[in-house]
Amino acid sequence: MSTLTRMLLSHNCTLLEGHVSNLSRKDFANVFIEGLKTYTDIQCSLIDNPHWMVEILFDAQQKTPTDVAALCAQSLGTQRLAEPARQINSYRIMLLGGIKTTPAMGNSPTSLQPGEWGVDVVETISPEQFLAGLNWETVTASKPPEQIFKVTHIVE
Repeated sequence: MSTLTRMLLSHNCTLLEGHVSNLSRKDFANVFIEGLKTYTDIQCSLIDNPHWMVEILFDAQQKTPTDVAALCAQSLGTQRLAEPARQINSYRIMLLGGIKTTPAMGNSPTSLQPGEWGVDVVETISPEQFLAGLNWETVTASKPPEQIFKVTHIVE
């Protein structure tokens, strides 16, 4: 029996203009649609939502949310390394995830629902500064460890 888990991705790039190419919503989704297509237990699609861009469905008995996040980070890193116009030698991709524990923000099918994973895909040269700006340590301190994750991938 499959236990389908839903994860929604947003994108937050703090790199300077020109360091990497700007990704449209469709381009961002395609990074994961193409990058994860060899995994038959993971489905990715572009969604129409003001905040969330990508929906990922996966079997939680096959992969943990952290496993899927690590595959996402690798996919984006691989895509960025292949960019001919890349103007930065080294930076970090972080996937910051948490389970939605409050009611949905709307009744749209693309809204993050309670029990689903909301994940911010971050591209930054200063992960510590980004996390400090979110007050990550304080915000996550009261949450059970199985309800949050932080995956970091180095692009160089």
